[in-house]
Order: sequence, then structure tokens, then C-alpha cells
Amino acid sequence: MDTYLTLFVNETTFYNHIVLGTLLPEKLWTQFPNFLQGWLRTYIAATLIYFISAFVWCFYTYHIKRNVYLSKAKNHITSSFHVDDDTSPSLWIDLTQPIATQLLFAPENLVSTTMSATMFLTKASNLTKIINSSNQQNSPPIPTPEKTHKNFNPNTPNSATKSAPWMKTPLVLEPNQLIDFSKPKNKKHKSPDTKIEQTLTQKISGGRGKHAMKKILYSIDNLEQQTVELQNTHKSMDFDLSIEKLSDDDDDDDDGDGRNEKLVRRKLPWERVERMVFRRMKKEKTASEADLRLDLGLLERLRNEAKKMRNWVKVKKVGVNEDVVQQIRLIWKTDELVMLKFDVPLCRNMDRAREIVEIKTGGLVIWSKKDVLVVYRGCNYRGTRVYGYNEHIRGTMYKTVGGHDGKEENMVVQGSLYEREGDRLLDGLGPRFVDWWMPKPLPVDADLLPEVVVGYKPPSRLYPLAGRSKLTDAELTHLRKLAYHLPTHFVLGRNRNLQGLAAAILKLWEKCHIAKIAVKWGIPNTSNEQMASELKLLTGGVLLLRNKFYIILYRGKDFLPHDVANLVNNREMEIKSFQLQEETARANKAETFDYLDQPSSDSSTVGTLKEFQVIQSQHEGFKAGFSETEIELEAEKQRLEKEIRIQEHKYSILKMKINKASKELAKLNSSWEPVEPNEDREIITSEETECLRKMGLKMDSTLVLGRRGVFDGVIEGLHQHWKHREIVKVVTMQRVFSRILYTAQCLEAESGGVLVSIEKLKLGYAIILYRGKNYKRPSKFSRNLLTKREALQKSLEMQRIGSLKFFANMRQQAIYELKCKLDALKHKDRDEKKLTS
Repeated sequence: MDTYLTLFVNETTFYNHIVLGTLLPEKLWTQFPNFLQGWLRTYIAATLIYFISAFVWCFYTYHIKRNVYLSKAKNHITSSFHVDDDTSPSLWIDLTQPIATQLLFAPENLVSTTMSATMFLTKASNLTKIINSSNQQNSPPIPTPEKTHKNFNPNTPNSATKSAPWMKTPLVLEPNQLIDFSKPKNKKHKSPDTKIEQTLTQKISGGRGKHAMKKILYSIDNLEQQTVELQNTHKSMDFDLSIEKLSDDDDDDDDGDGRNEKLVRRKLPWERVERMVFRRMKKEKTASEADLRLDLGLLERLRNEAKKMRNWVKVKKVGVNEDVVQQIRLIWKTDELVMLKFDVPLCRNMDRAREIVEIKTGGLVIWSKKDVLVVYRGCNYRGTRVYGYNEHIRGTMYKTVGGHDGKEENMVVQGSLYEREGDRLLDGLGPRFVDWWMPKPLPVDADLLPEVVVGYKPPSRLYPLAGRSKLTDAELTHLRKLAYHLPTHFVLGRNRNLQGLAAAILKLWEKCHIAKIAVKWGIPNTSNEQMASELKLLTGGVLLLRNKFYIILYRGKDFLPHDVANLVNNREMEIKSFQLQEETARANKAETFDYLDQPSSDSSTVGTLKEFQVIQSQHEGFKAGFSETEIELEAEKQRLEKEIRIQEHKYSILKMKINKASKELAKLNSSWEPVEPNEDREIITSEETECLRKMGLKMDSTLVLGRRGVFDGVIEGLHQHWKHREIVKVVTMQRVFSRILYTAQCLEAESGGVLVSIEKLKLGYAIILYRGKNYKRPSKFSRNLLTKREALQKSLEMQRIGSLKFFANMRQQAIYELKCKLDALKHKDRDEKKLTS
């Protein structure tokens, strides 16, 4: 350590002698300690570097590149100080112009020159006042604006302030009293004649095409009209000059005729039509229950405490159930506030979550943010008050009013028309689901309905013979669109024993032809498929939609309400009784006729009730000869044989389609002549392979291989990539590695390149190809591959064959299972006959 310190001290002493010894005498700096000598050395060196660099920059800017950086600024400053010779004395020009030049181009005397210039300008201003007063005594009287109105030209060539083209009277202020320091516009001013001539020959944006031709035709049509309007406006425009109408912005004025012509063409601000703008109305914030019942001071204190809370009770998908309420009451025993954090779906509708919490706990929500609510237990909390949903709605939502017949009715007086109509539709169907996470009306809780209804029967269905009870695709789409806007009628959480829900659905179908059922969140082992199948079996409705959120059922075209079904049954009984009475009267009437001359002949019984009874009596022995099990067994055989015939017919259709697609694919394959791989291909070393592989993986430009596979356009794209770089990265989305390897070999053979590697990417695989050291772009590509259209057709045919083979295999499996069932039934029938014999 000591040796290192001595070396460090010797080195710093050497640097101090070099810098300080050349600039200062040794008596001044040798007495200081070593660290002060080092600080003084660095300070002097930095100061010298700073001043030297500043000198070099100034020398380069103000001397070497003087014409580049200061020519435009010099012309601008000198032109800004130039004023009118007729309206101000020449002494002002002689005094101000050298000062301005000296201020700009003598930076070394900037401070002193600025001070002297300010003093000199104050004296010069007093001198000009004396000169002007003396000239006014000896000069003739100045003409008034009224006398010089015709000969006055506000845009004099040497004027520093330019007036607008419509001003024909002199300004209130003289031009020599204003100086324009704005940036000069180095635009070439053109006369209006040349501008009008160039309207047809100037460059049109867009080049060629329909848009450019429309612009040319529009300019030709409006050319004459614009020239006439310009002449009329120059003659008729006359404005009063006043200070209020003068614009402070001098950039809009120009002494060129072209700029004035543009100003005349555009509409003036007071001529434009004002458009009415309606701002979006902000939604009024409704006062919560806490704002109405609590004092402002207490509410502010509670909200400040709520913002500091970091512990909360998690409300899961099930909602605010009994466990959550118990946790809230447990916290309220020690603290007056509790924080709740909601999960889906209640976090999507926090207003509804606030209502549920206030109803179930009896507290007040004082603060909310995103998916968090803070609940206050109340001032007189004792832990015994339990709020029910029915109590809540009796006091706020319903009111007893007089009905149409003089009777009292309970009507909804709060909520929108949509909510009230939904409540009226669901009244009498069952208890409501309070934990509903969507806007009102609240649906019926189907889990609280009875599991089994005594004497339940599916609804009666009847449809005219000429009609069609099955829904078409257009009708199905229309019903789904209607169901989207309907309120949810039921909320379901169990899979089986849904007779109570089915009875409620039948009652709902008498008012609304669609039943919308939501599946509860957070209930384990729920199966919407099982729910939908059981409801369809119990109600006989048509399933419009089924997913993990909703089940929508349509009552069907042949649905009969309960009252209508009773009327139809009563009418059928009446018709049967009438038929029976008619038959008995006909038989009695026939017995009264007695022919004495001829033997009595039997009367015809065709189409009568007697004929039906005779037929039944003839088949009684047949029915008695066979048991019910044998009849069911025979019917099952017939059904299986029919199903086997249907499946075999469908399987034959699939085989015919497969043969047709195979012929098309063979035709396309015959037009493709793949190139055999070249045995004399270029060989690269392992180091080169690794280097090329890393380069290919880092490349951003890729060639994506789609569903068409390898066709002539892909090979042309490869050579286009190789025109600019040595490596090309081909990305394919194929999953089977054997197909990927075949594609890579095909690309290598067709392009003549070298396959470097096949790499697995996040999406798909990357095939890296090297063009070779002796690569030469072919002048003409071979046409042995498929075109883009043929490649797409080949891909479609291959996909079609694959799907057809899959379904054919399914049909074949179904036929095999049906034949096995039929053989089992035949063996069973044979065994039973042996036992009976």
C-alpha cells in the first residue's frame, strides 16, 4: 500500500510541475499541499480548455463561415430599420442603421455598444421631435384624409407597416412610427395575370387518375367566374378605418397581389356561418344512502379512514353469501368500517354490488373505488338488525294506489319503464334472486323453486297440418336477436330436478314466447348441457342458445297455453259425444225400416263406429297372442335395421365424395413435376452452419409459408430475398415434423440452396436456407411447380379428403355398433323362444 501511495504522489507531482510550472512561479504553488496543487492544476486546465474552445467556435462562426450564418440575419436587420424617406427625416436612418450593424457584427464590444446605443437613441428621439416641430412651422399644411382619399396609396414601397388591400384611407398612425420586426418572407410575388394563367398548367396533386382530372375540370369551370368575382370585389369593397377593426397580426398582410387575391377569395370571419355545438351532458351523480343519512363531518372522517385501509374481505364469484355476511359482522364487532373487494361478475356493476351489500348487511357504503367498497356499520349498530329484501322494496319501490275497478293495487313507482315491465312479467313466478349482478329487474331464483311438482305434465302441442313447426335459419336468427334485449327471467345453479322451474317457464310462456335463463357463477359442478337437455325434455321447447352463461328456450310454434289446451280438449270431447249420439240415432232409424216383400239386406257399416269396433274385435286375439316384451323387442329390431340402412346410405355418399376428391387431387399432382435433389450440392462446415444459423434466427425479414405449401411464387420469393442477403428464413405453421422436413427438402431442391437448419419458434418452425457461395440468380424460373391458384385448390382438396375420411370412419364405427346391438337382440329373442318351447 505504501509503494502504491508513493507512486501516486510522484505521478501527481509530475503533472503539477508540467501545468503549474509553466504558468505560475514556483514560490506561489510549491508551498501548498499536494491535494491543493492537484485541484489548482485541474481548475486552470479546465478554464483554459473552456476559453480555447469558445474562441475556436467564435472564430469559425463569425470569420470563416460568416456568409453562411450571418448574411440573412444582416439583411433582415438592416431592412427592418429602413423607413420611408417621405414620412421621416433621413437623420433617423443615418443614426439607427450603423448602430444596428455594430450591435450584430461586433460581438466583442456588445456590452459597451448596447449601453451607448440606448443613450444615443434617447437623445436621437428628442432630436427628431425638435426637427419635426421646426419643419411643421416652415412647411405647408398637411392635407387631410378626405382630400387625399382618391390619391392615397397605403402600400407605399418603402413603408414598414403594410395595410390591408381594402384600406383606401390613410392610417390613424403614421407609418414612420411603427417598425415591423417580423421575419421577412422570401417569396416571389407574382401578378394576378400570371397566377390565373397558371391555374390550368400548375401541378395537380395526385398525378394521374380520376381525382386529378376532376380537379382540372373544376378549375376550368370556375376560371371565368373567379376573375369576374375578383373584379367586382375590388370595386365594391369599402371599409371604415377604425382602431377596433385593425388586426394586430401583420403576418396576414402582404404587399403582393397574389396574397391579396387569396384573402379576397376566402370568407371573412364575420361572414362565416356559426355552427351550433352541443356539449355532452354529464351524468348527474345520484346521492347515496350514506350522503343522505350521515353528517358531512362524520362522512369526511370515515372516508379519510377508508382510504388508509389495506385489509379487505374477498367477495368471490358466488356473491355476498352468508359466509361473507358473517365475516363482515365479525369485523364490525371491533371496527366500524370493513372493506370488501369484489370478484367477477359483481365487479362489473359496482352500483348493484352496493345495493346488495346495503340490503344484506344493513350498513352504509361510504366510499368506493374500482372494485372496492368500504361499508360503515352505522351509528346505532348492535349486531342484531337484519335487513331483508322484502322489507327494503316495500318501503322504497312499491306504493298502494287505486286501480281501475276501485280496488287498491300495488304498483311500482321507482325505476325505469323497462324495470317495471320486467317486474310485472316476473310477478308470481317465484322468489327473486337478490345477488343478481346485472341491472334490474331481478330474475327469479330457480334453485328456490320446488324440485318435484305433483301432477306435472308437459304442455299440450297442436299445429295445423299445412304448417311447419320446425324453425328456419332466418327465424332462429331473428329470435336470438330478440332474446338479446330481453331481461333475464331465471337464474339456475343445479343440474337436475327442475320440474318447478319447468312449471314456471310454462307460466312465463303464456306472456312471453322466450325464456332466458342465466347460469350462476361460482357454483361447482354445474353443467349447462345437462340443464338444457332436462329443460327441453320437461317443457318440449326449442333450444335457441346454450353456453356457460345463458340458456335460451323458445316455446315453439305448436305451443298451447293451459287455458287454450283445456278449451281444445273440451271441444274434442264434445265432438266425440256428438259422433256417438249420431251413430246411435242412425242405428235406431235403420231398425225401424221393415220390407215385407223382399228379404231384409244388411245395411252398410263403412265409415261408422261399428266398423271400428269390428276391426278392434278381430285383432284382440292377435294382441293377446304376443306379450308386450315381444312387441317391444320386435319394434327395437325394426328401428335398428332402419338406422343401419340410413347409416350405410350416408357412408356410401361419403365414399363417393372421397373418390371424387381423390380424382381431383390426382389431376393436380400430375401437373407437378418435383425436381430431384442435386447430389453435387455445396458443402458447408459446421462453423459456417452455426454462424449462418445464428444470423438466420436474428433476421426480422421472413418468408411465411401458408396453406398453399411450396409453389412457384415461393421459389421466386426465395430468389428475391437472396438478391439482397445470403440467408432467407422461411416460417411455416405446420405441426407434424415429418411434413416440415419434407417441405424443407423440397425448398432446398427447387431453389438450389443449402439447408442450414430447422428451428422451433414460439409460433411454428423456421427453415433457414443459404444461397451458396457460387450463387447466380436464374434468368428464367422453371414452371414445373403449381401456380398459386392450383396450390390453393390442392390444399382445399387435401383438407376435404381428410374431413371426409374422418366422417366416413365415424359412420363405419356407428354401423358396426348398430349391427352388434341387432345381433345381441336376435340372440336374446332366440334364447327366449327356446325357454318358452
